[in-house]
Amino acid sequence: MQETGKRIPFWFSVLPLLVMIAAMIITIVKFEGSPHVPLITGTIVSAFIAWRFGYKWNDIEEGFYKGIKLALPAILIIIMVGLTIGSWIGGGIVATMVYYGLKLMTPSMFLVSICIICAIVTLAIGSSWSTMGTIGVAGMGIGISMGIPAPMVAGAIISGAYFGDKMSPLSDTTNLAAGITGTDLFEHIRHMFYTTLPALAIAIIAYWLLGRQFGGDDLNNEKIIDVMNVLSENFVVSPWLLLVPVIVIGLVAKKVPALPALAVGVFLGWLCHIFVQGGAVGDAVNTLQGGFTIESGNTMVDELFNRGGIDDMMYTVSLTIVAMAFGGVMEQTGMLKAIVEQILKLARSARSLVATTVLSSFFTNVAAAEQYISILLPGRMYTQAFKDKNLQSKNLSRALEDGGTVTSVFVPWNTCSVFIMSTLAVHPFEYAPYAILNFTVPILAIIFAMLGFKITFMSDHERKEMEERDQKAS
Repeated sequence: MQETGKRIPFWFSVLPLLVMIAAMIITIVKFEGSPHVPLITGTIVSAFIAWRFGYKWNDIEEGFYKGIKLALPAILIIIMVGLTIGSWIGGGIVATMVYYGLKLMTPSMFLVSICIICAIVTLAIGSSWSTMGTIGVAGMGIGISMGIPAPMVAGAIISGAYFGDKMSPLSDTTNLAAGITGTDLFEHIRHMFYTTLPALAIAIIAYWLLGRQFGGDDLNNEKIIDVMNVLSENFVVSPWLLLVPVIVIGLVAKKVPALPALAVGVFLGWLCHIFVQGGAVGDAVNTLQGGFTIESGNTMVDELFNRGGIDDMMYTVSLTIVAMAFGGVMEQTGMLKAIVEQILKLARSARSLVATTVLSSFFTNVAAAEQYISILLPGRMYTQAFKDKNLQSKNLSRALEDGGTVTSVFVPWNTCSVFIMSTLAVHPFEYAPYAILNFTVPILAIIFAMLGFKITFMSDHERKEMEERDQKAS
């Protein structure tokens, strides 16, 4: 960060965030609008304050570009997921997954099943976005067809996907949290078991209780049969089509990067659209751009399958760019740092420091609109504070994930929430009560921290080794 201007005080630093949140509440609640304009408003306020404190326009503009650059990998994945959804719907792959899901799963156990499936898949591939963009889309179709409310289904999918994302050694956020704090990757994962496994257990019990109300609904069974008939009439349904998601999951599990793995899935889905479903080449190409269209006569099926393609993701892409421009200015001009430093003053003991880090990571998700920044910024700023309290680095790495990775889904303008809205078609305010793992993890983390449970301190030998490493690094 370039310190070209004066240090911006806390109250001026927090002003753009307060203006943005106020504008967001008015726009979304009162006018039922999108978050774009409130985020732009907050960006303008932050840029004006930075200018008044001596920052040159070139430095402010650089903040825009740095924030957007950070989001470019996410934007590429968002576009690729749009292509995947379009090609997999057109190729009959989603229809096949929904058809056999309806055939094999029971409504009462569906929420539990989809949560566990998403957890296992994400553990294997390390990407919650890839899981939600593939397995999650089919899961939404199955659950809604069973008469289960969409927010419940989305919450179960998100809980499972983020459990796997948090605990997988292939996950980028898991590696980022371990790397920035200098913690051994598997030591970091083992330390997260104490907050994440109990949260998953609580989530599964809650989904089992929620699912019991759907156990004996005859109307749902009629709807399920009707949906299955419509699917078999409009698509070629074959278990062989399930090889496509299996291949993609296998590629990612083999550590093939997400973009080329999803590209293979798009190509295979496109081929299935032409050679299995009998679609014209032009229609298959247009589906990649504009999404799939169907008029089956069944409202539920039409709502589920009229989607996908690049165009369907442009709202998400634009919101991601605007949100990251706001977060970029806040970080570039030191305003975000000023806010986090003020929060750090609350931490007077080792226990309160861990709890404060969890809250700071969540706050950074709100202010910077990006999951990675919620790990990077507090991770950079609190490293010395943890050393001063004689705390092992794995306490910091776990707190960053407990407060940052899983809470990003609750902030409507955060890139993770924006992706979920476009992929699962459910607003964060709707699925938030059902994303049980995601809010249970930070709650348990704060409770355990205040109780001193599993807060580990450095031994004299570890302290000496750390000091030697720091001396060599300097």
